Amino acid sequence: MQRSERGEFKPFDASDWRVGVAVAKFNADITGQLLDSALERAKDYRLDKMDITEVAGSIELPLALQSLARSGKYRALLAVGCVIQGETPHFDYVCKFVCEGVLRVQLDEHMPIGFGVLTCADLAQAQARAHLGGEHLDAVMQQARAISSRG
Repeated sequence: MQRSERGEFKPFDASDWRVGVAVAKFNADITGQLLDSALERAKDYRLDKMDITEVAGSIELPLALQSLARSGKYRALLAVGCVIQGETPHFDYVCKFVCEGVLRVQLDEHMPIGFGVLTCADLAQAQARAHLGGEHLDAVMQQARAISSRG
């Protein structure tokens, strides 16, 4: 099993920030846990302005994120989804479209987007990672602060 080491991020006061979240309802048991974890971590940032937009599945995330980014309301965005591999190549296409779509929105709109989309081989892998929403929020909060501190 591959192991990774998470960075240590210290929360900061983001009480004047607004963060947008696009969450896929497909695999809602997993995405709900990811979202709950992110919302719990948001308290450490004193972040109480989070707007949640629900979409059908992960493939719909990039367009929702683009709409949120273009609204001009947010300092950062968070994508929350879960794609579980099945017996067909559909998994590969969905993962490719979601990853490339989120990256495109992030670069085109110059908007930090936390990538909280799990891409797992099976349900057990997704369940083992469903608590990571807070870490996805950490990543985007730190990125947004780094970008804003550079002008």
